[in-house]
Amino acid sequence: MGWFTDWRRARVLKNAVLDESVWRATVARYAFARALTDAEQARLRELSILFLHEKAIQGEGGLVLREEIHVSIALQACILILNLGLDYYRGWTEVLVYPDVFLTQHEFMDRNGVVHQMREPATGESWLQGPVILSWADIEWADHGTGYNVAIHEFAHKLDMINGAANGFPPLHGDMNREAWARAFGAAYENFCRRVEGHEETLIDPYAAEDPGEFFAVVSEAFFEIPDAVRVSYPEVYRQLVLFYRQDPGLRLENASAVRPSVSRRTAKTAGQD
Repeated sequence: MGWFTDWRRARVLKNAVLDESVWRATVARYAFARALTDAEQARLRELSILFLHEKAIQGEGGLVLREEIHVSIALQACILILNLGLDYYRGWTEVLVYPDVFLTQHEFMDRNGVVHQMREPATGESWLQGPVILSWADIEWADHGTGYNVAIHEFAHKLDMINGAANGFPPLHGDMNREAWARAFGAAYENFCRRVEGHEETLIDPYAAEDPGEFFAVVSEAFFEIPDAVRVSYPEVYRQLVLFYRQDPGLRLENASAVRPSVSRRTAKTAGQD
């Protein structure tokens, strides 16, 4: 039924209504989106429209959804699948958005077999075959040069969950090598955990040391937000991510910087006063 899906999506794009001013403002906000070529931005726009059509984004905790919120979430979700396609987000339909940090409830069993319930604050969560849950306040903190991006993090988990629980080993493409992936990520994760345990300052969020699934999600954040941090610290992991996402954010940012017109001091000063 692939032909029917293609036909339906073509109709959605033909009849889509997207506030262009909101779209342009959202693209301008994120360095990884600004660096895209015109053709890539057009593809990202189409994917975002289809994402918004196929996924239900709901406000929780009193959050009133605005067009800005819809577009921002869709753009950040779709940068991961820019060269993969929307079918990589198959099997789930909902995105829940809270105004700020929210409480999650988990059960765990202690060594005596007693089940406990624990509530803890969270900024994002992804459920296997369930929704993605996000804090809008934390989404707004993205693109501050720290590599922190809760939306990219949680949608990376969704890619990891295509073949089961998030374990840092998403389904690889046919031209990729499983042993090379395992070797690169295994060595990097062990090294990173040693650095965190040694209280060494790292450009990559220390939360990546939680487990291999979180390592993949956090490194994916950095891959798009601060690619040089991954490329310099763990070049083999960077190469595997280039193969998996089928894009090279570091090279893209370099190319965008090379073609960006120079700005005179006077112009920069004037722009800063606007």
